[in-house]
Amino acid sequence: MNGSFVVDASVGFAWVHPGQATEQTDKLLDAVEAGSGVVVPGLWLLEVANALLVAVRRKKMTDTDRKVALEYLGRLSFSVDQEAASLAFGKISELANRHGLSVYDATYLELAMRRALPLASKDSPLRRAAKKSGIKVL
Repeated sequence: MNGSFVVDASVGFAWVHPGQATEQTDKLLDAVEAGSGVVVPGLWLLEVANALLVAVRRKKMTDTDRKVALEYLGRLSFSVDQEAASLAFGKISELANRHGLSVYDATYLELAMRRALPLASKDSPLRRAAKKSGIKVL
């Protein structure tokens, strides 16, 4: 895969938690490691960090595994888009309402739409909303 794409937290988490990985998430990670660009909203870092912490609390990974995962993700090259907060009360909230998404998921959809980039997600409602919005889903 060439070019950039938007990644949601479900994919980021799958990159560092074997129980969540799929063939598709592995291919996306291979693409990132080969130089494909990843664009994420600032929210992504918080969501992935939280998912890792919850996995530790639920005994699905060790705290050492969490720290290794955070270090690994921190070494990946990705671009963090900072515009979401300014769009939360308007465009993002409207997308969430229109598509029955959380505001968090609508943040990824809005970013993919604004940047005209494909979206990588394991989340079925977000994938459906992206397709309805004319966004390529990876």
